[in-house]
Amino acid sequence: MTTPTPSTKPPKTHIAQTLLSRAHSPDTAADLFADRIKQKPLYLRPTSPTPADNRDRRRHHRLRKKEYFLRKQKPRALSAREKRASGIYDLTTSTSEAEAGAGKSECKYEIFKTLNGLWAGYMQEILDLKEEGGAGRNVGAVVTPLSHGSKLASADFHGAEVQVVRSRCQGRVGVKGIVVRDTKFTFVVVTEGDVVKTIPKEQTIFRFTVPLPESKGSVESDAQKDENAEKKELTFELHGSQFLNRPVDRANKKFKWRNVEYL
Repeated sequence: MTTPTPSTKPPKTHIAQTLLSRAHSPDTAADLFADRIKQKPLYLRPTSPTPADNRDRRRHHRLRKKEYFLRKQKPRALSAREKRASGIYDLTTSTSEAEAGAGKSECKYEIFKTLNGLWAGYMQEILDLKEEGGAGRNVGAVVTPLSHGSKLASADFHGAEVQVVRSRCQGRVGVKGIVVRDTKFTFVVVTEGDVVKTIPKEQTIFRFTVPLPESKGSVESDAQKDENAEKKELTFELHGSQFLNRPVDRANKKFKWRNVEYL
């Protein structure tokens, strides 16, 4: 008995090579198959990205996109919470004479005396006490509630030296100092003892004075100057209950006549 010999089958031709041989010559088809099919590089990533990597990539893309659109926009103003957190409203204050004497307070009365001088010039311009050419007294100026009441009601009192003359709380009467902060409901003042005190406006009457500018060409003797020293200033009383607003809101507020509560 003879054993059958296994039949040798021809190798299977690649389908791409078959298609190339139909369109090109055998040599051209062989070259194209070797360059385009067999030796074509296969690019593989080392690892596939995880969901966390995809989430981080999307986050960075959003941040870059937001930064691009905000690059040419105006900077956003700080909110009230951000201002409080930054500490721009904080003052290194002392609440007692002992702490003030020990130098624990940076709010000194002498420092704000210059601010009080600037405020006096500002009030003289509001009340039309200065001449148009600069310094000097406008002799014809008359200050009346009807003519200057609305200007006084919208004035800024940062730097004014105020004194509490009447209040529902008897402990506040007599407190005198320069206003370093004019808020909606309070006056923060620095007294001559370098003590910072917060005085509520409600149910409190403050007194402040505006010195009169010296008139040009006035020649007075020393005795006359001493006699008129106390007369060269205007005295006003401010009812705090009528000023329960911020200076920036007070400047644009329309002045209205109201009844004044008696304290």
